[in-house]
Amino acid sequence: MADGTYRFQQPGAGQFFFPTQQQRHLVRNGTNSPTGRLKYSHDTPSPSRSPPLNQATAALNPFAMYSQTHQGQHVLMNGGQAHQRFGMQIPKFQSQGHHHPAQQPHHHAHHNQATHNITHQHNFSSGALAAATPHFTPSHMQNGAHANVDEDIDESMNEHWQQQLQLAAESRQASSPHYYARAVAQQTKGIQIAPSQPDAQENGTDNRNGTVKTKSKPRQGWHALDFGGQGLRALSTSLFNYVFLEKLYLNHNKLKALPQTIGQLRKLEHLDLSGNDLTELPEEIGMLTSLKKLYLFDNNIRTLPYEMGYLYRLDTLGIEGNPLNDILKSQIMKEGTKALIRYLREEMPVHLPPPDRDWVILDDTSSSTEKVTVLSHNALCDSSATSSHFGYTPSRALSWEFRRELILSELRSHDSDIVCLQEVDQGSYNGFFREQLAYNDYKGVYWPRGRAMGMQEEEAKNVDGCATFFKGSKFILLDKQMINFGQTAVRRPDAKGQDDIYNRLWQKDHIAVVVFLENRLTGSRFIVVNAHLYWDPAFKDVKLIQTAILMEEITKLSDGYAKWPPCTDKTAFRFSEAEGGGESENQPEPAPSMEYASGDQIPLFMCGDFNSSPGSAAYNLIANGRLTEEHPDLEKRLYGNLSRVGMTHPFKLKSAYGSIGELSFTNYTPDFKDILDYIWYSSNTLHVSALLGEVDKDYLQKVPGFPNFHFPSDHIALFAEFSVKGKKGKVVEADFGPQRS
Repeated sequence: MADGTYRFQQPGAGQFFFPTQQQRHLVRNGTNSPTGRLKYSHDTPSPSRSPPLNQATAALNPFAMYSQTHQGQHVLMNGGQAHQRFGMQIPKFQSQGHHHPAQQPHHHAHHNQATHNITHQHNFSSGALAAATPHFTPSHMQNGAHANVDEDIDESMNEHWQQQLQLAAESRQASSPHYYARAVAQQTKGIQIAPSQPDAQENGTDNRNGTVKTKSKPRQGWHALDFGGQGLRALSTSLFNYVFLEKLYLNHNKLKALPQTIGQLRKLEHLDLSGNDLTELPEEIGMLTSLKKLYLFDNNIRTLPYEMGYLYRLDTLGIEGNPLNDILKSQIMKEGTKALIRYLREEMPVHLPPPDRDWVILDDTSSSTEKVTVLSHNALCDSSATSSHFGYTPSRALSWEFRRELILSELRSHDSDIVCLQEVDQGSYNGFFREQLAYNDYKGVYWPRGRAMGMQEEEAKNVDGCATFFKGSKFILLDKQMINFGQTAVRRPDAKGQDDIYNRLWQKDHIAVVVFLENRLTGSRFIVVNAHLYWDPAFKDVKLIQTAILMEEITKLSDGYAKWPPCTDKTAFRFSEAEGGGESENQPEPAPSMEYASGDQIPLFMCGDFNSSPGSAAYNLIANGRLTEEHPDLEKRLYGNLSRVGMTHPFKLKSAYGSIGELSFTNYTPDFKDILDYIWYSSNTLHVSALLGEVDKDYLQKVPGFPNFHFPSDHIALFAEFSVKGKKGKVVEADFGPQRS
């Protein structure tokens, strides 16, 4: 060979070579890295040639090419142990040319500095290695590993693994302290630096769970931290209080473990842990569902937690330089990051269920008081539970066959007197819930949303609606009604000429189901409302008007129910006289039907998914009984008298969970966590005595969102017990007639 032992020598400043004053980063031997088999390109870093002129690091610092993976004096090459080289003096103005004859046509990389000119020609083809220098042969790769470490390497050299190798090479060049922060600083000064990390992507609007984020507070002034190359051995817990971080660089340190509190940084999109001594990742890594890039290059990681299957947005997982087990490595080598994450998600074992939610007793009243239990739950219909909306949920936990059994089990365990379900499609109501719940003494009332009216029977089965169930042995169904908000609005006399009613409200086919019940034994009557409002925060005016129409219609119905005639036949149906015949003698005599002077005196339950947070216009209208005509949520839109005069209702309603300050959430997904569901009750006739409490907080530390194997919907069930207040009446004094003195 013409250049012999001088092949890998490069001129330094003047006639001498100076090692850089930076800590070396040596790639381990035996990592099975196939970098030595890649073809050289004009962008590939090489110890045997100068970087191109357009590479900013070389342009800014002519000695930078000797840092990071290029060890001083080239005593070691990428960790290989059999390439001894010695520094030598070279005349200051000498021109060198290296040529390798047994190669394919080559590219040229030129480095010109005054009269100093060095040219290198490299383009190894797959069959040219045998004729190259003895220090670089097919049986001895650049990284010091033997050529037969992976016999299938040629098959794995697809686009996925090539990207791994390219990103790993870029990561190894970023070992200097605060590399990325310095790069950004240089860019802000107008100097273009070729970034080692992939380009950042702007955050897009994500509507995957039927909810979108409202306008947030002013953006944090900074959202990235670079602790790279600091030799850190541990991380302060205070770091994980910066929950607004989107980028975190912890690369090229000496970390042996990652704290569990990493799961708090749920807005992270880019996390670089390359070049550490990590042997495993905590399960809480699965909480970082916003992650798009996770770099783990050059660690000691042998396996990955199944919880990484939650990272459904992850585009790039860097694992090169880790002794990863063959199953996981083959997944990412052959099919890429998405395939590996999908594999971890689908193979995820079912973890232990959380502790039962506490039953919070608020008022331990006597057993003689009439009590009623009410449950409300948005069941998440099958047509809405798609993998595009819930990419973090394993497919078997997302399937309707699995989730409906979980819902049924929960309903049976609570055994509530009244059950209100939203997002139940017509096929599931008729073919599953009505039949199954009949075994538990439930009778049901159901209406699908308005769009089902114009559909064929098979298509209409997939339209969701509201289903209300009640204990048949305890209640008598006196009446049932359906309120279609859009159709009701256009029938109003003041709707003429109000474009917003037709353009914004009428197109939404959301409904409410109203049932009027009577307790067979006590004669008490109840109005039960089961509602589902529109979801989009951009349509606050629509949700407000839907609520106003709901309250207006309930007022009309309640006034009619106050005049409802007494119920004469209260005997519960029995299959035969012999069945429980002995018990009939012990049954107490049913009380007469209760009479009410006005509609607002009838006990009222209003349950459902109102898609409105506490403090919203819809919430305030229900809780306060009135709302001014100039509320900002109306956005000066025209909705007839509702926007001209204002909105009122006569009921004294309170949220059942308001007595404990509401739950932390009723809807839980990676991007949205808020209170949307309520059980409202008329406080003048009912009193809350007990509630179903919060979901265990420790359980939520490793669960980024619902549904999952333990929660069948992105909403949680609300369950409350109420005591019926005694009916107030006038005190009547006895008249004994004239009395003798």
